[in-house]
Amino acid sequence: MFGKYRIAILGALALAAVPAMAAPVTPSSQAQSRALILVPLTLTKIDDLRFGTVVPSSLSGMVSINASTGARTIAGGVTGVPSDVGQRAYFGGAGTGNQQVIITYVQPTELTSTTNSADKIPVLALTLDGSPIRTINPVTRTFFFGMGGIIMINADQAEGLYEANFDVTANYQ
Repeated sequence: MFGKYRIAILGALALAAVPAMAAPVTPSSQAQSRALILVPLTLTKIDDLRFGTVVPSSLSGMVSINASTGARTIAGGVTGVPSDVGQRAYFGGAGTGNQQVIITYVQPTELTSTTNSADKIPVLALTLDGSPIRTINPVTRTFFFGMGGIIMINADQAEGLYEANFDVTANYQ
């Protein structure tokens, strides 16, 4: 019986003699991990359409996001902020290989300020990155598409965050 206690005490002493380890440090930035799971006959939004940050002037202008590349183009009296260039909307779906899907959407007429609902930005167009008729990949049984758009920034547009929702539908044939 004495031997068992003696081993336990020696083990405790050995643990107590271990030098103290440095305290864990919280990382200064976080990483994100993601997995996309596509269920057959569904449509999943991967990314929102964002026009980025712009600075208006006394002249009106336009901001465009390319549906294929996500690149932003600015015209007229608008200056783009390089640190927030926006992005295209991106969607994915799944179904039977070689099945055709028709993509439809309802374009909002305007973006509305989140702080003053009287402030609006006209939406001139939403665009797809190709034909609205897609064929589901026979190997992966998936399809993907991007959406861009064009908005009109009015002269002396009030500052703020502007947003609107739009509906996108995948009609499986």
